[in-house]
Amino acid sequence: MSIIRETNPDDAKLIEAGFDPALAPAGAIAKIRELKGQPGIADGAIARALGKIADAGAAAMLTEMEAGAAGELRREVRRALYKLKQHGIDTPASAAGTADAAGTIHGNAPEKSEKTAMLSPIDSEGARIVWIVKPRVQGGVIRMWALISEREGLVGAQNTALSRRELKSEREALERRAQVKLVDADWRVADFIACEAWRNTPESRRGHVGNFLTLRAELIASPPPTELLHPVYAELTAEAAGEPSLELLKEPELLEWRIPDATLKPYVEEIARAGESVIVLNPMHKQERVNAVLDRATAELLAGDNGRAVRRRLEDIAYYMARAGRRTEAGWAAAAAARLRDGIDVTKLPFFQAFIRTQLGTVAAAEQQKAEDETRLIMTPAEAMRAREAREARTRRR
Repeated sequence: MSIIRETNPDDAKLIEAGFDPALAPAGAIAKIRELKGQPGIADGAIARALGKIADAGAAAMLTEMEAGAAGELRREVRRALYKLKQHGIDTPASAAGTADAAGTIHGNAPEKSEKTAMLSPIDSEGARIVWIVKPRVQGGVIRMWALISEREGLVGAQNTALSRRELKSEREALERRAQVKLVDADWRVADFIACEAWRNTPESRRGHVGNFLTLRAELIASPPPTELLHPVYAELTAEAAGEPSLELLKEPELLEWRIPDATLKPYVEEIARAGESVIVLNPMHKQERVNAVLDRATAELLAGDNGRAVRRRLEDIAYYMARAGRRTEAGWAAAAAARLRDGIDVTKLPFFQAFIRTQLGTVAAAEQQKAEDETRLIMTPAEAMRAREAREARTRRR
């Protein structure tokens, strides 16, 4: 990778902001994503820098930029993509033909199909409904209905032939009954979500959810996708380059999100031991021990398969929010997902620190309530009354 010439003032500012052209491709791309959108950093300089990184990730980021670019910036992006192509790096769009064979889809590729899709929000248990709809030659549509669980994979799937009026009526009935809004979506994103759920379904349960692949083949001829270049990054390019806001944690999708208790409990117990230690008497030292556990929990719970699951959920939350008219909140979710995608140190980001603390706090509160309930079960009536009076007195003092 050649050094960026500093003859262009914008390129020089990019280097002054901390970009090192000598970094390995993954590190260089991560740094560029971190700097993109910051004051004084020109998108043209970003495009020129990416054009000198011979890596598919650079082409993917340029493709994201191209989706929202115009004028000189679009020309700069196209020049950078051309340079990469000269080094054998195809853009996602150029690689579409071979991608189909490899089972990869690109969510921001041009749409030519008559197929449509609808998605529900993800509920507190990680469940949602996916509809994929295809017109029938004889009139009406065939609709694949899939119930998906983040923990169990594909819970159920079925195909139904409907008139367009029946489809509209069923959509309205579902929204009314479940008090949720179905949003229109790219069918390829919905297809990836359904196929991903199928792959995550335990073998012991697959027989209970029907022959998903046969049902899918009635609507979709291509092989099941195994990768997704999520369109949310192209649709929210500027927002995804920013910092995820703590305000996102106040949104229903985050308030109701629960990482499995079994995953969190070891950290909750370790924090409790650190806070109650009789060996460390200094409160400041106790807090340091607690903070160390929190940092480790944040790093470990947002890495590997857990981190990928959190990123995927954030991507789909952002996608849903954007289509529900909540672009600001969608941008925050996309920014959080982008940080996980780029491998940024999550322990340094206030959003992820607060997210994990909230998750751990919820489990700790539930454990405490459970202990209090169990204690009340073995109290005498008089003891229970005194305990209740004490709690009420504490509440009044607050």
